[in-house]
Amino acid sequence: MSEQPAPGRKPVTPKGADALRAYAARQRSNAEELAAVLEDIAVHGLPDPDSTTPWEVVRDRRLAELAAGRGHVA
Repeated sequence: MSEQPAPGRKPVTPKGADALRAYAARQRSNAEELAAVLEDIAVHGLPDPDSTTPWEVVRDRRLAELAAGRGHVA
């Protein structure tokens, strides 16, 4: 794309523009997934708490994944 920036704006590099578009696509996907969950709850009601994973378990699992992804620092 060889679009010119709007007046008063600085251009971004092609690589930067691609990164911004990829980020926008991920955010759009996340928003659509959240909307689908909310619509399901609106139609079918809240799930039974006994059939769900407590948020603390989900949080701890995600924190462990993030820690493992960072590697070890001496």
